[in-house]
Amino acid sequence: MKDNLKRCLLGIATVGAMLLFCSSAGVSANTREQGTDLAKYQGYSAQKGQASDKFAISQIGGYTNGYYYGQATYKSQVSSGIAQGLRMHTYIWFEAGVSAQRGRAIVQHFLPQIQTPKGSIIALDVEGGLNGAYKQANTNAVIAGMNRIKQAGYTPVLYTGKPYSQANLYPQQIVDRFGKDRLWIASYATMSASWKPNYNYFPSMDGIGMWQFTSTYAGKSLDGNVDLTGITKAGYKGYTNPSTGGKVAVPKTQTPAIKQGQQANKTPKSDIKTGYTVKVNYSASRWSNGAGIPSWVKGKSYKVIRVSGKKVLLGGIMSWINRSNVEITLTGSQTQQATGGYYTVRYGDSLSSIATKYGTSYAKLASLNGISNPNYIYVGQRLKVTGGTSTSHTSNTGRYRVVQAGDSLSRISYLTGYSINYLAQKNGIANKNYLRIGQKIYY
Repeated sequence: MKDNLKRCLLGIATVGAMLLFCSSAGVSANTREQGTDLAKYQGYSAQKGQASDKFAISQIGGYTNGYYYGQATYKSQVSSGIAQGLRMHTYIWFEAGVSAQRGRAIVQHFLPQIQTPKGSIIALDVEGGLNGAYKQANTNAVIAGMNRIKQAGYTPVLYTGKPYSQANLYPQQIVDRFGKDRLWIASYATMSASWKPNYNYFPSMDGIGMWQFTSTYAGKSLDGNVDLTGITKAGYKGYTNPSTGGKVAVPKTQTPAIKQGQQANKTPKSDIKTGYTVKVNYSASRWSNGAGIPSWVKGKSYKVIRVSGKKVLLGGIMSWINRSNVEITLTGSQTQQATGGYYTVRYGDSLSSIATKYGTSYAKLASLNGISNPNYIYVGQRLKVTGGTSTSHTSNTGRYRVVQAGDSLSRISYLTGYSINYLAQKNGIANKNYLRIGQKIYY
């Protein structure tokens, strides 16, 4: 999330005249709980930065360049986050431009798909597609979207960066309309690994309820956020300790994803079978063979590909771990629902053997996944095994994005949901690091 803000955030944060120490902003010390925000890059399971995290905000999809897109990871992230005891919330990539009607329509498009409880946060991610010459119209479009969120019974929040919002919006109007905690602002003191916010670099801006203080949370490629006012408690009414499973947040209303998360949490570890998804506990120290578990593994979720007594084999990293050192985040049926149509490469696999298993050809799998060398796949790689193959760039029609200043294949991949390799192959791009402003990228 929010890669195109990073270039300006660090510089702004270090300008002394623009800093405000957190205590002078009226921030209560007992509300400084931390959490993450999640998109498809974090996979099908919600990911914590630290064991102490209390919330996560998952992307449901967005609207850009005239098209809607969804995030296949959203529902299972909500489920697995609930299973891990997190308060789960939602965000939408929001490019309504100057149209209040479009702002309402974008929110309305996603409302029927929301899987977090009524009252929970729905944040509008506003960091692109605006022209500073139309600040009032831009602001009206954001307000229209946030009004629709409020009318539907959720808590509206605006995510943005301080310099971007001040150049393209009137953020004070949003604060005046929705409350003094409805801004979620990104501003980083450093690009180095951060475990907690440095309040000497708190951005001086009225109305901040959440602060995204790093994109390298706990040394990971993960955004870290601090709740300054308790806003992430919206939609929840405390915690419960079930007889089986860990402590879980109690939502004010139920959704299918929440029910699945609660089911996963209360499933006994003795029931773990091949196909389940499990999280490696932060307290785990040794693999079943006695070797030490690296810190980067802890807190991450993996699909179980074999079970042997009290041990399970984790896909992707191909390591055996005792059941006592993992927690269930998705049951077998939930994992299949989340990852259906995909295959995770195991040791000894080849593209030909996978193709045979799914009744297709290695050439079709290579095209489907944007693989230029069909002789090279790697353990843990996630391959699409169903669906249409990519279209040659010589006959591109339909959906496309016009490259703008600051765009990269990585950002366009994020916006459209298609892989970098797919976009490069579809558009005949040999150098993935070079795009021309004005170039059409078909997807």
